[in-house]
Amino acid sequence: MTSSIPTVSLPDYREQEPAVAERFRKLKERPVVLRVRGLGKSFASPEGRVTALEGLDFDVHRREFLCVIGQSGCGKSTLIRILSGLEQPTSGELLLDGKAVHGPGPDRGMVFQSYTLFPWLSVKENVMFGPKMAGRTGPSVESDARQWIEMVGLSDFENAYPFQLSGGMKQRVAIARALANQPRILLMDEPFGALDAQTRAQMQDYLLQIWKNIDVTILFITHDLDEAVYLADRILVLKAKPGRIDEIIEVPVPRPRSLDQSILPAYLATKKRISEMIHPREQHHKEMLHIPRLTVAGDEIE
Repeated sequence: MTSSIPTVSLPDYREQEPAVAERFRKLKERPVVLRVRGLGKSFASPEGRVTALEGLDFDVHRREFLCVIGQSGCGKSTLIRILSGLEQPTSGELLLDGKAVHGPGPDRGMVFQSYTLFPWLSVKENVMFGPKMAGRTGPSVESDARQWIEMVGLSDFENAYPFQLSGGMKQRVAIARALANQPRILLMDEPFGALDAQTRAQMQDYLLQIWKNIDVTILFITHDLDEAVYLADRILVLKAKPGRIDEIIEVPVPRPRSLDQSILPAYLATKKRISEMIHPREQHHKEMLHIPRLTVAGDEIE
């Protein structure tokens, strides 16, 4: 069974960038790590049954970076919680390397928006937690943890505690902890949403460097259009009520990515395409507030 969801390639820009077309050709030749078919989720509410997700069909290939974006309430976080095994779908199937997913497992690493580190453990102990829970013992656990900490650039802080770290550093530890079990897929639920703009841009670059050097597939939830275009190979756009796949967009921006690319026609066209789907023109209207006039006549600012 194949997905009927349209995949958009913005062909004008791919023709201008043969390397981009070649990258997508190679991507499609890679094995499918995650296969989602007919996925649905509904909840009981005082008003009746609410459908959060309906009929989701998509594949994620090995070492792909897939971003999921959509309006608030379209089911992005519900989707990633199902993929992680923290929630069960109402319908459909979810296969990781051909095996059905029924609950959490070390084959999936999870990074949340909030800082989920254990405050009573040091950086090194936080990173060692997963392997220890999996039954690993001995000096190799500590040496492996140090490698992951070095990879996220925090070797000088391995004995620090979470309260001693900045927000960006905490998320780097969370990424190292999620990768310490060497998962097949890294699931990230708006991990940089609580960071300031400068730290967020820095974290995006750190993540791309990590992804480039590790055999891991990334599924990344975001509400930020620029973040999606900057990071992703493909962007899965969800529409709301119920959450369904609107389009899957192949990002025609060459790699390696840089902030300078944000002015490229291909970058701007991709961002515009997403914006038009998430915020259709017919929904654009200015909400007028009922505010009494508190300035003198003629004192206009517009």
